[in-house]
Amino acid sequence: MRLDVFVASRLYPEFTRSQVARMIKAHLVMLNGEPARASAGVRTGDRVEILAPRPAEAPDLTAPAPDIAVMYADDEIIVVNKPAGMTVHPAPGHPDATLVDALLARFPELARMAEPDGVLRPGIVHRLDKETSGVMVVARTPFAKASLSSQFKERTVKKIYLAMVRGTVSRDRLTISRPVGRHPVDRKRFSISSHAGREAVTHVIVLRRFAPAGPDGEPASMVAAIPETGRTHQIRVHLASIGHPCLADKLYGVASRRAREQARGGFERHALHALALAFAHPRSLERIKFIAPLAQDFTRYLESAGASFDERAIERLAANLN
Repeated sequence: MRLDVFVASRLYPEFTRSQVARMIKAHLVMLNGEPARASAGVRTGDRVEILAPRPAEAPDLTAPAPDIAVMYADDEIIVVNKPAGMTVHPAPGHPDATLVDALLARFPELARMAEPDGVLRPGIVHRLDKETSGVMVVARTPFAKASLSSQFKERTVKKIYLAMVRGTVSRDRLTISRPVGRHPVDRKRFSISSHAGREAVTHVIVLRRFAPAGPDGEPASMVAAIPETGRTHQIRVHLASIGHPCLADKLYGVASRRAREQARGGFERHALHALALAFAHPRSLERIKFIAPLAQDFTRYLESAGASFDERAIERLAANLN
């Protein structure tokens, strides 16, 4: 039996196989007293040891941390409404003021949930782009993290996003099934023309269409995007691929500066909001769902268009998440 398979079978459900792989890569798993590859064979009589991970760098809990709206919290999970402009975890160019900082300030015990290789991403099981707002679930225990990670992998977590897009989407419902991968030239972008695209499916439902606001304005549409898969930038790439990018999307929107100004619709970030999330509670296995309040820029856009948010339509959509 492979070493990674053997260790994962012994540590499940507290640690996933990907976490075990990182432990092996960090030389925290010893086979007969020596570091070994994940593919090394384990035979009868072999001795496998699991070393304690090196402690993660202690977070500076005295530094100012951003506020975060907590929608729900219990002993296993935390559900938050992430604001636009907040990075999920520290990364090059974004060392602080992250969702992780906000969580650690409010739930300091999360610091104990460092990755096996010492990286501090406490409880993070999925991500939203920096400029995407909306609902996220965070694991509070290793058990919950393993459970939620498995649900995301098995695609049993259901999500609804709300997007304001450029132009009039003609069909009321459509499904976009186009592989998404790294752009062949621009490495910051993703594309349906990637040389290594992976399966990606997004269902789109038009909720409302807006006429141009003034002589220089453009028509727009409000859509619900329901992804079956979770590729990076998937919804933004798919919407742009049918000629309807999110308003104010600097990566996948219109090219010219003048056209960008016309297509912003008052948004200072790409107009995408993670509206609803449904999953099985790690302990009770009860199917639960959460709907994030609408972001303020979405509300302002609707008010300026003389429209209102049809909460009943969203409730009907969310009813299908279970």
